[in-house]
Amino acid sequence: MKHGKITSIIALASLGCAFYGHAEVTNGNFESWSNGKPSNWSTIDNGINVSATSQVVKAGQTAAQIMVNTGTQSDTDFLQSINVEADQTYTFSTWVYHTEGGVKARLYIDGYQSYSDPYTLNQWQQITHTYTATATKAIDVGLRFYDVSGFDGSEIVYVDDFQPSNTPTTPPPQSCNAHSVTLSLTTDNYASETSWQLSSGSTSLATGNGYSNNQTISQTFCLNDGDYTFTIFDAYGDGICCSYGNGNYSIKEDTIELASGGTFTSQQSHSFTLTSTGGGDTGGGSDTSGYYAQTQGLTGFSLKTALHNIIRDHQNQGYSAIWGFYDQYERDTTFDKDNSILDRYSEKPFAADSFSYTAVTNQCGTYRVEGDCYNREHSFPKSWFGGTVEPMNSDVHHIFATDGYVNSKRSNFPFGEVVSASYVSSNGSKLGTPSTSLGYNGTVFEPIDAFKGDFARAYFYMATRYQDVIASWESKTTYSNDVLNGTNDVVFEPWVINMMKRWHQNDPVDASERARNDAAFSHQGNRNPFIDHPEFVEAIW
Repeated sequence: MKHGKITSIIALASLGCAFYGHAEVTNGNFESWSNGKPSNWSTIDNGINVSATSQVVKAGQTAAQIMVNTGTQSDTDFLQSINVEADQTYTFSTWVYHTEGGVKARLYIDGYQSYSDPYTLNQWQQITHTYTATATKAIDVGLRFYDVSGFDGSEIVYVDDFQPSNTPTTPPPQSCNAHSVTLSLTTDNYASETSWQLSSGSTSLATGNGYSNNQTISQTFCLNDGDYTFTIFDAYGDGICCSYGNGNYSIKEDTIELASGGTFTSQQSHSFTLTSTGGGDTGGGSDTSGYYAQTQGLTGFSLKTALHNIIRDHQNQGYSAIWGFYDQYERDTTFDKDNSILDRYSEKPFAADSFSYTAVTNQCGTYRVEGDCYNREHSFPKSWFGGTVEPMNSDVHHIFATDGYVNSKRSNFPFGEVVSASYVSSNGSKLGTPSTSLGYNGTVFEPIDAFKGDFARAYFYMATRYQDVIASWESKTTYSNDVLNGTNDVVFEPWVINMMKRWHQNDPVDASERARNDAAFSHQGNRNPFIDHPEFVEAIW
């Protein structure tokens, strides 16, 4: 079997291995500036202006804000010169953040290489290129900017964390006195499109690419305590599962799964923390040392307030960005495994779906009947918090892809348990009169059992993330008054708490929900604690 090329740079602070000579991109994190210019970087031409920014940053304190103000491509180079050694292989990468979609960036590594996706807006994306030096020499590295359709003559692009890595000349030691973490990767039918990176902060620790189709590889890393990010890339933008093979990946420390997946578009990232006392912490399990360190020893509403302080002030990406989130992360890899959009109001977990939605192509749009399109369902209705009010209106933790018609039937009615249905969707979601045992007598909407826990945990998230403002939402509408109790601690009426706790227990967290939580963290920078730690529900309510 052909082995894929694996390139890695081993950081002394993170891995217990030797440190090898490597090419050095100076000031690749854009933290050093002199007279308003990034140290060691040159704007070769006059079509761009570069300045420091602390507002949109991938790593560290500052990034480069690049104003592209010409459509003449030969006037837009941003470069520096570095030394490379003959026959050595280096992996270069940088992060790019597009704001309008009229400009794309092209990586320059001794020649023009990979492009960014100009239509991935208001979020960081990484472009990479692996380079083998034919001689010991100096080469130019950097970026060139190209106008595309829609360019209006001026556009801002942010750039940060320009990094190299090189191939070690000797294998790392086999023994590990820290955390032994293993990556398992199975490629799809187009393995040449797949690459990955393991990093700690702004430092790239290891990368991989050059695999064979449908190949399974395993690589083990020796990692010290710290915070890590694993990112997988697909050059074509359709992930590694499930249209063209059944590619997948997982990262584990012993039996603890730190990251897994296979369905994404251009890239997917997972962050995890390793500690000497609790092993890997992606938020899940009983360990509260990493992301949830502030919660140790707390229960009740003190715990809820600590969680609020951890997950508040997330990075709102805007309502339009939810379409891109669905395209990249809201795919069916659990039930039909057909890469269609996962719709919780029409998905049939144990039978063939009546409808199948293609990402982007079938997003609403207009609808007349079930099956026309999917849209953005505020499981916690937006009228309950006052309408298109941010950041609630764009918070993906409670906004799911659902059939547009069924979503309209649900309207802003409370969730509940239906005894007499006036409407039933293709998968059995129901609108109607509630059971008398519920303790509520208004119209309710009941999702199927397979997704009740998902919605319950979304509600517990809302009660926690917005506990500083949620007490005022009770009076917004009739239905918010029926569900909310006007406090910022308990938040819900007793019938809602009892039902949501029951749903939470009967439909436990699954792999699909954990993957979505990881995706939401990548998208907006905060997590749903009740997915990571289901026990928090009982500890608070």
